[in-house]
Amino acid sequence: MTQPLVIVGAGGFARETAAAVRAVNQVRPVWRLRGFLDDDPALHGTERAGLPILGGIDDLAELPDAAVVVCVGNPRDQLARARVVRRLGLPAERFATVVHPSAQLGAGCLLGAGSVLLAQVTLTADVTVGSHVAIMPQSVLTHDDVVHDFATIASGVRLGGAVTVAEGAYLGAGALLRESLTVGAGSLLGMGSVLLDDLPPAEVWAGNPARFLRRTHLPAEPLSLRRSPA
Repeated sequence: MTQPLVIVGAGGFARETAAAVRAVNQVRPVWRLRGFLDDDPALHGTERAGLPILGGIDDLAELPDAAVVVCVGNPRDQLARARVVRRLGLPAERFATVVHPSAQLGAGCLLGAGSVLLAQVTLTADVTVGSHVAIMPQSVLTHDDVVHDFATIASGVRLGGAVTVAEGAYLGAGALLRESLTVGAGSLLGMGSVLLDDLPPAEVWAGNPARFLRRTHLPAEPLSLRRSPA
């Protein structure tokens, strides 16, 4: 029996996730994809990627049996996904974890609730991915990497072994990271960058080798939901 699934957001990442869900269902029917929820009233009653915009985020209350995956956010608002998850206040078991069937997960790899792995992502061995993490196509995470909640890894990123990506960090497309580095919470690494040193929290780095550009000016609020009320 398939489970109803609702995607929060209707932008590019949300539509990519819908495509991944359809690919999963072609292999083995798992989800009954209901549509998107988005707070933009201009979208309500329209369609995206052949699916209806069912209403705003608060309309999820009308779908108590549906699993949920939150697919909002961009490099200019790294806290967006965390804020929506906190706003929903749902238990972890309500959140769907979506893994495209072409993704490869090696022995010892762990995925948290609400995370999305798109096409041809590779997790080689003993990789830990937290909750509500977005990993875009053709990224490679190697042995003992740890990616914390709400991080985003854009397409074609390569992580050396034992890299730690902290909460809410964003790694731009095609970035390369040397082994054993730490990317700080809420930081951003520009596309095509080569990171050879630890990246401190809430900073923007770019280049080859990557260097500091500016602070991210993130608000002083915790990313983690671990102590938030359910």
